[in-house]
Amino acid sequence: MSNAAPSSVLETEHRDVAAAFTAFVRRELEPLAAELPEDGGLPPAELRTYVRRRSAKLGFYAGDHPEELGGSGMPFTAVVMLHHAAGRSGCPLAPYALAGSDGPSPLLRRGTQAQIERYLKPLVRGEATRCLALTEPNAGSDAFRLSTTARQDADGDWVLSGRKTFVSNAGHADFVIVVARAVDGDGKDLGPTAFVTAMDRPRLRVGQRYEGMSGEELYELVLDEVRLPADAVIGGGAGVGAALGDGMDSLSRGRLVVAAMCNGIAEYALELGAGYARERKAFGERIGAYQHVQEHLVSSRAEVEAAKLLTLACARLVDDGVEAPENAALAKLTSSETAVRVVDRALQVHGATGWVRGHPLEFLYRHVRMMTIIEGTSEIQKVIVARAMGLG
Repeated sequence: MSNAAPSSVLETEHRDVAAAFTAFVRRELEPLAAELPEDGGLPPAELRTYVRRRSAKLGFYAGDHPEELGGSGMPFTAVVMLHHAAGRSGCPLAPYALAGSDGPSPLLRRGTQAQIERYLKPLVRGEATRCLALTEPNAGSDAFRLSTTARQDADGDWVLSGRKTFVSNAGHADFVIVVARAVDGDGKDLGPTAFVTAMDRPRLRVGQRYEGMSGEELYELVLDEVRLPADAVIGGGAGVGAALGDGMDSLSRGRLVVAAMCNGIAEYALELGAGYARERKAFGERIGAYQHVQEHLVSSRAEVEAAKLLTLACARLVDDGVEAPENAALAKLTSSETAVRVVDRALQVHGATGWVRGHPLEFLYRHVRMMTIIEGTSEIQKVIVARAMGLG
């Protein structure tokens, strides 16, 4: 915030990385964003591609990936701070400058050398994008209750059949990671398995398109007996049946990235609210002098600082080798719910001014609501934490 220093516990070296990213956003992305329509819709695909590649060239895009793959070898804590900086910037192009919450983790952690060369390296360099096909129409939050199947034939190939829904980026992705329930030639269930393939694979097609409240594009993906070779299994033979464990690790990191973005958005909204309260006058006083307005802003400040510290603590644990799902669930639950409340309060402080289409808070009010749903709903995060507490 303009009148407050960052939390004192943040490491100096990571502040420098975040500051460099913020300078890039101010210098290069804000002028581009100024030319976008005020309806808050999705930026054009070619602009998103440019932002992604430019950021990768500067070392920000997939910063936690090894240098030999095109990344910068950053600790995960630094990546979390970059996503916080993207949210705090208020620039609608900033999130596209960083690998998304469904980033390259499965391929990095288990991918074969051939998969890394074909898919992961172009992804890290910003030259390709992917989508993740996990959610199914009748499963929703129970993501690994899979009806999509992958049957292995006598030649060792896999035949994938089923439908996926709410697949982000499917209309623009170069390749897809599909999670299906593997079944061998005798009909034995081998467990959830992740496959990777190009989007132009025969009998793989993009179905219905959905649009979210703030312009996000989501798609249905149809797999009509898509035939894939054995080497399409992420991790090769050892990857068969391993998608559940790998997926939970990836989801945990994704949830921390979402938490960090939410913290940044909340901090940006709070800054807008506080700035308006210091300037706007009503009944002869600046509205920041009124106790009810102070309540909105001070409560928001306390909640934002707490959410930031929790997210950072969980990211540090990841760097220390501790990736407990309940940690990420707590951070994502706290930060996403906090962001919704803070944006709501900031809009209330602005009154009709913030409600008008084209105002940053009007867009954020629509945008931030999805944060309590993506990467697992708030209810799912509570289930994860409750089970870790021995309650279910």
